[in-house]
Amino acid sequence: MPTFLRFIGIDYSGARTPTDSLPGLRVYLAEGDAPPAEVRPPSGARKHWTRRGIAEWLVEQLRDGPPALVGIDHGFSFPLQYFQKYALPPDWPIFLDDFHRHWPTDEDATSVDFVREGRIGNGAARMGDRRWRRLCEIRAGAAKSVFLFDVQGSVAKSTHAGLPWLRHLRQQLGARVHFWPFDGWDAPPGRSLIAEVYPSLWRSQWPNDGRTPDQHDAYVVTAWLQHTARDGALDTFLHPALSPEERAIAEIEGWILGVK
Repeated sequence: MPTFLRFIGIDYSGARTPTDSLPGLRVYLAEGDAPPAEVRPPSGARKHWTRRGIAEWLVEQLRDGPPALVGIDHGFSFPLQYFQKYALPPDWPIFLDDFHRHWPTDEDATSVDFVREGRIGNGAARMGDRRWRRLCEIRAGAAKSVFLFDVQGSVAKSTHAGLPWLRHLRQQLGARVHFWPFDGWDAPPGRSLIAEVYPSLWRSQWPNDGRTPDQHDAYVVTAWLQHTARDGALDTFLHPALSPEERAIAEIEGWILGVK
């Protein structure tokens, strides 16, 4: 069972471009037994985080220092139907490369909407069906499809904006991080772990204490990761109750940490 000394919760936003300062991007950090505290952008930076800024900060945090458990609030992969439609192999790094070629949403002055409108990239060649849902989304209950755009509570835009940054983290950090469950259901000791999370699972467990909804989502992710690891229950969630067939699907589609 890996031991984590830092816990990071990120509430994500897919609005605008990677270099725009967004109030919907929030980061909380808990170290050891200390309560979660909000992490603000570096001194001299803009008032709020940018997607590029968060990625660069994560690279700095995870390259050195004690192992961290990181939860990010957007989809890490797509439903199995997507892989089948585009004849993609069941390989997450290949999926990330292929997605990035069509949806380069990590590039400056590029937004998800620009790709959807055909102004940048080639998103039309890699579209999904809003009726498709991953197994983990079905198991979670109210979780929406990663292709369901333009509705309240949608994760489609944040997912399409965030996937290239997962690729960036993987390229920059290599073996220093374990992307769960794509790199395996068990993380080697001493390695940081990055997982997809769904704050709605825990939002009601902690009072918001005056935090905005985005702040509170990042806070509850961090608090849940910290409490679950300290209580010894994390291993249960890292190994959800799945049949062999379901486990094989989850290794392609990903899984939401916290969904049993």
